[in-house]
Amino acid sequence: MNVDLIFRIAGVGIVVAVLNQLLARSGRDEQALMITIAGLVVVLFILTEEIGNLFESIKQIFDL
Repeated sequence: MNVDLIFRIAGVGIVVAVLNQLLARSGRDEQALMITIAGLVVVLFILTEEIGNLFESIKQIFDL
């Protein structure tokens, strides 16, 4: 596992948290929820890509 992956996920989390707080305090709760869901989707895409790379490495190691 690469440390860069952790930093990317943490960066997305920090940006989403800040935007969520700004929107929630200004009374735009629906938009804050949409930002949170969008951040979750971005992190899931990042993890899906990494899981795909993991399976490719396993295939290479065991010659499948």
